[in-house]
Amino acid sequence: MKFTILPVTPYQQNCSLIWCEATRQAALVDPGGDVEMLLAAVERAGVTLTKLLLTHGHLDHVGGALELSRRLNLPIVGPHPGDAFLLDNLPQQAEMFGFPPAESFAPKEWLHDGDSVVVGKLALQVIHCPGHTPGHVVLFEPESRHAFVGDVLFKGSIGRTDFPRGNHDDLIASIKEKLFPLGDDVAFVPGHGPMSTFGFERRSNPFVGENA
Repeated sequence: MKFTILPVTPYQQNCSLIWCEATRQAALVDPGGDVEMLLAAVERAGVTLTKLLLTHGHLDHVGGALELSRRLNLPIVGPHPGDAFLLDNLPQQAEMFGFPPAESFAPKEWLHDGDSVVVGKLALQVIHCPGHTPGHVVLFEPESRHAFVGDVLFKGSIGRTDFPRGNHDDLIASIKEKLFPLGDDVAFVPGHGPMSTFGFERRSNPFVGENA
């Protein structure tokens, strides 16, 4: 698997372009906006987009998905149906956070714990990690040992749980019981900020580390 991180919008949230080297088929994970910039990055990489993947339903991570889906006739895949209420309320989210007007939508396919998402010859494992939102999922590619964790975990921090239907205990359990067991060597791309590894966070994160 190859990937590049593409920060989008003034919020600088991470959208990831991932692709299969063998087939050059690709997907965008959390296309939160700046559609023209994302399309230019796809063209520079010389890959073919086949789907759009969403880790959760917050507008800053899904804001460009519907436009991309319509323009390129691409399926939107994810998140877990626990976030349907957030996708239904995208117009209200846009107004609340000062984003351009947004339409509500439903993905072509909801994701559930244990599912697999295929991109070319890649198979990303779906891990349901509620807490930041009830329907948040993490996408793990076992061959390259990379995970795309959205807003569950950050370098030195964890996701907020003060948004509607967030749950702090669920978030901590998701990280400690579902992510850390994948292995200390797993590198992850968070929804905001720099990459890290599960091992580094397990040892040093002030919220979920060994000394927390």
